[in-house]
Amino acid sequence: MRPIPRLIALLALAAAPVAASAEGGAEHGAQLFQLCVQCHGPDGGGDPATLAPAIAGMDEWYVRAQLEKFRSGARGTHPDDVAGMRMRPMALSLRGDEQIAAVAAYVARLPWVAPAATLHGGDAGRGQALYAPCAACHGPDAAGIQPLNGAPLRASSDWYLLHQMHKFRSGIRGTNPLDASGALMRPMSLTLTDEQAILDVIAYITTLSGSGSPH
Repeated sequence: MRPIPRLIALLALAAAPVAASAEGGAEHGAQLFQLCVQCHGPDGGGDPATLAPAIAGMDEWYVRAQLEKFRSGARGTHPDDVAGMRMRPMALSLRGDEQIAAVAAYVARLPWVAPAATLHGGDAGRGQALYAPCAACHGPDAAGIQPLNGAPLRASSDWYLLHQMHKFRSGIRGTNPLDASGALMRPMSLTLTDEQAILDVIAYITTLSGSGSPH
């Protein structure tokens, strides 16, 4: 199927009503996820070529929160956020909280796919010390803290973490008045004084995923 007809078909599928039963809800989440497969892959493992991060096994609350941000315009509206502007119409295609919840639940149930390392030159030893302030919101194990809206980090693609740090530092993220948690993250990103410090922190975070699970 050619790209445009396929996208139209997938958007039509997203508009289908959510099934009432638990089984139907799970099936509907899987159907809705087909819209995500084009960028994130059928296993949710992500693809740097499409700027799509690994999402398989990500905490349900976090996936839901990000979809809501894209839908509200808290993310994906900055003109320099190419990946975000690509993601926003996908979130807008989900009709209401029920479909967002169905997709988030499906993504959370996907088996975790360990992202391939793409970055080099980071020192995890130095990064551990630099990560200490981050632990207040993201947790000492980088698994995230829901009450603080602290994102789970240790299952993320390293290139994606790097891109997001650059976005926060430049103001592409963290300056939208609708994004309260992003506003808290931006000044934290600025405490890392240079690219080496960022690479060091990311190198440390990636060591925390060695257990083979993001949870």
